[in-house]
Amino acid sequence: MRDTLTSLRYRYWPDHLLGEILSKRWTETAIPVILLLIVGLALSRSIDNFLSPASLADTARQAGEIGFIALGLALVVIVGGIDLSVGSIFALTDFCALYLLDVLGWPVPAVVAATLLCGALLGAVNGILIGYLRLRAFITTLITLIIYRSAYDLLIQRYSNAIASAFPDIPSWDFIGSGSIFGIPTVALVYIVIAIFGHIFMTRLRPGWHITAIGGSRRSAYNSGIPVRRTIALCYVASGVLTSIGALFFASRLGTVGGDIGVGLEVIVLTATVLGGITLGGGKGSVAKSAVGVLIVLLITNGLTTMNARGGVNRMALAGILLVAAMVDIRWQKNRTRIISKVYVAPTYHALPPPPPTEIGQGGPFEQNDKLRNVESIGLGRIEAPEDVILDRHDNLYAGSRHGDIMRFLAPDYQKMEVFAHIGGQPLGMAFDREDNLYVCIGGMGLYRIKPDGTVEKATDETNRSMRSVNDDSRLRLADDLDITDDGLIFFSEATVRYEMDEWPIDGLEARGNGRIISYDTKTGVTRTELRGLKFPNGICVASDGQSILFAETFGCSIKRYYFAGPKKGKVEVVMDNLPGYPDNINLASDGNYWLALVGMRSPSLDLAWKMPGFRRRMGKRVPVDEWLFPNINTGCVVKFNEQGKIVESFWDLRGENHPMITSMREHRGYLYLGGILNNRIGRYKLDNADPNFVQYDKRWGKQS
Repeated sequence: MRDTLTSLRYRYWPDHLLGEILSKRWTETAIPVILLLIVGLALSRSIDNFLSPASLADTARQAGEIGFIALGLALVVIVGGIDLSVGSIFALTDFCALYLLDVLGWPVPAVVAATLLCGALLGAVNGILIGYLRLRAFITTLITLIIYRSAYDLLIQRYSNAIASAFPDIPSWDFIGSGSIFGIPTVALVYIVIAIFGHIFMTRLRPGWHITAIGGSRRSAYNSGIPVRRTIALCYVASGVLTSIGALFFASRLGTVGGDIGVGLEVIVLTATVLGGITLGGGKGSVAKSAVGVLIVLLITNGLTTMNARGGVNRMALAGILLVAAMVDIRWQKNRTRIISKVYVAPTYHALPPPPPTEIGQGGPFEQNDKLRNVESIGLGRIEAPEDVILDRHDNLYAGSRHGDIMRFLAPDYQKMEVFAHIGGQPLGMAFDREDNLYVCIGGMGLYRIKPDGTVEKATDETNRSMRSVNDDSRLRLADDLDITDDGLIFFSEATVRYEMDEWPIDGLEARGNGRIISYDTKTGVTRTELRGLKFPNGICVASDGQSILFAETFGCSIKRYYFAGPKKGKVEVVMDNLPGYPDNINLASDGNYWLALVGMRSPSLDLAWKMPGFRRRMGKRVPVDEWLFPNINTGCVVKFNEQGKIVESFWDLRGENHPMITSMREHRGYLYLGGILNNRIGRYKLDNADPNFVQYDKRWGKQS
């Protein structure tokens, strides 16, 4: 946790929206589009008729030809490579098309097929060397660039005159290069079709996901069973084919094999790739970004040409743009987390009245005692971080482990422990449904369902996005606790929409209403957000009326009721406020009241700091993270309260030895079972005057036959 928090401690911005804007994926596409509009507007004002229909049609033809090459290069870059030989492949496939058509007299369909095959073979050379033989992409494609260019120079020395002297009049060939449909150039229409397929391929099909995964982490992709070498090789083959498509349109439009064909083309498409927002580090990119980058580069080069700039100026301008774009891309990707962290955390004013007394001799419902002195330990040293505990109808005890497992202690003595299910994330709140399926909130993963045989299924990991939030808050970051209604509606809390599980203390430092209550309908599979703007909502319990839930606001130090049905539907009422500690899980008691865990006790210093957002901002900037003021979660207690919010009884471990830290409790057959996320045990306390036959789920839904 310390390493995670260290990157967030330097400086904070008063308005957290800026941090949200910086961190969102949609801006990665929005910025290139804005740049395209700026460039287009500037050139249209500087050059007459720059955006005329004729000029746009010519730009569309060039954009289509170069766009195919950029699409191929985008695939290679996303998979984690680079291809400097695209200009030479373009020249060779251009020569191949014209030689077969003009010199050998092949029919147009055969010319198209042979040219595509030529591009595939040239790309396959790179693919085999880089994908299968694992050579460095940069040096390998630099060498093939030289080899392919040399081969092209030798070929045009021998056959350029024969190609230049032939002028075949083939309407289908002319249509490929100069034709149009409804005023739209043929090359542009073909590019649009292939680009749409490319978008579907990258975003909806498994091979496209494999490409992105390999670019993100080759080792992880390999360990996941993805054929890394074959996929990389095929990306280079696809790049060669797409480059040959661009060469076909170019050859049919101009019909030339000059010595400068393809020279500097790799700089143009690489600049378009980077300007479009496709990161050179791999793992991120899209077809839309590639298209936007091509348009930006073409507008710049065509604008400079229209203003009579020399070719050297064009190439120098592109090289300079590429250098700046690459520098921004590399530096931004490397330091993005640090940059965002400096503006993202935004402390706010949070005032609480003085807490009620808890000291011995001062009286009051929270007065400390030593009732938990004789708590029995279950699984001492064999389980870590049992945040919540629960028992089934057969008296078996379940608890989560920080290793990502649900552990089961077998009745009646709870000495035998086994792994009931492996989930992979930190299990938090748990609840059984009518069919004895165990629903679990997993930090960072969402809501999961475990069948009685231990089979793990995802219930939901996202909800509806808030229309008013710049931040895409549809993903569940910190699902915390839950309960299930008689109709199969699950209510669960998400403590914060802004921070991951290992960053939860920062939410306490910020003290904003970043949490929410979410519902999941087990019948329809629909997930929706019920309440927003809550201060670290935590425990959830369906109330006895069946029309409302009780939930805890940990950093609000309060318990509230939310009506999801009945005449008060949608209304929120305060049940208890100004608690002396931070409330966590809530569960039903056998006498109709409710159990509540206070995970830690308030301190005067943090209560004061919550009223001073400027102080907390400076604290985060100047003080080491391990000296920040955070909510205390080392000592707590369990209290019982009724529907009116009156404390009926409290239970403390006065010396903090037997069970000092409590995040949850569950009553079952006359005992109170205690869990704690910082503990290495489960506590069991014998209750006086409790119903020895009380089983929570039997009481709610009746005993199974």
